[in-house]
Amino acid sequence: MSKLNEEQHNNNEQFNGEERLEWIVAAEHKKERVDKYITEAVDNVSRSQVQLWIADGAVTVNGAVVKSNAKLYEGDQIVLQIPEPAAVEIIAENIPLEVVYEDSDLIVINKQRGLVVHPAPGHTSGTLVNALMYHCKDLSGINGELRPGIVHRIDKDTSGLIMAAKNDRAHASLAAQLKEHSVNRRYIALVHGHLSHDQGTIDAPIGRDTNDRKMYTVTERNSKHAVTHFTVTERINDYTLLELKLETGRTHQIRVHMKFIGHPLVGDPTYGRNKGIRMNGQALHAATLGFVHPTTGEYMEFNAPIPQDMEDVLASLRSR
Repeated sequence: MSKLNEEQHNNNEQFNGEERLEWIVAAEHKKERVDKYITEAVDNVSRSQVQLWIADGAVTVNGAVVKSNAKLYEGDQIVLQIPEPAAVEIIAENIPLEVVYEDSDLIVINKQRGLVVHPAPGHTSGTLVNALMYHCKDLSGINGELRPGIVHRIDKDTSGLIMAAKNDRAHASLAAQLKEHSVNRRYIALVHGHLSHDQGTIDAPIGRDTNDRKMYTVTERNSKHAVTHFTVTERINDYTLLELKLETGRTHQIRVHMKFIGHPLVGDPTYGRNKGIRMNGQALHAATLGFVHPTTGEYMEFNAPIPQDMEDVLASLRSR
């Protein structure tokens, strides 16, 4: 969960249904506001949420409750005790799903582009979780009220394979495989330009963009190790079709890495180019998902063909 370097991150433990995070402030963060520090240190949390935690006394610096604008100094100990999420009722919704596989432990879905994976405060309907609640009736609860069953995620405007767990035992097994990088995840992407090599590896750490916290970038500061392998499958005019294999699973990893090497995804509204082909979202599809079944121990692998909108774009390019 922490985005700080390992030497800055002191402890992370679960207790009494809450989550406790601790950091020791490094010299580079001297005189930084505590709310800014925590926002950059914790994935998927807004600064306003951090400020609410601080106002509720969930944050201490050197054992004392502080205000959001408190300045930090080298060696300060920050403790954040995240409270249990408030109960939020998630309404089951009859949203069409393409079920690729299902049993009593898990379900694999070929997610359509445009479908958000899980609810968030202020956006509690129209998501994959709402659809799964309708379809399954039984999902694991490890992730709390807002994300039942969700083991991993893909972006709203990325299509393809995603798995969800139906019980906590299955959830723990699948989550452990993801942590160990043993899950086989392969993507198909259409990018701008011609890559000079037929195969390659992008090994570049990813962290929040300091200019826009909603974006991520390749950076050494407050970042996490990220590795993406790519293979060129076709060069079409001024575009390249790639197969990509994730070794790690950072937020927006493929999108950030492809921008970093100068070949952003076609249609990417955040990291792409405002020219050429138009799509409703990035040309990225989670095509392969392989893992060991949590009960049988059998390796299972699923494949999903690229969606029609990507097929149409490719057909148009090939006909030029």
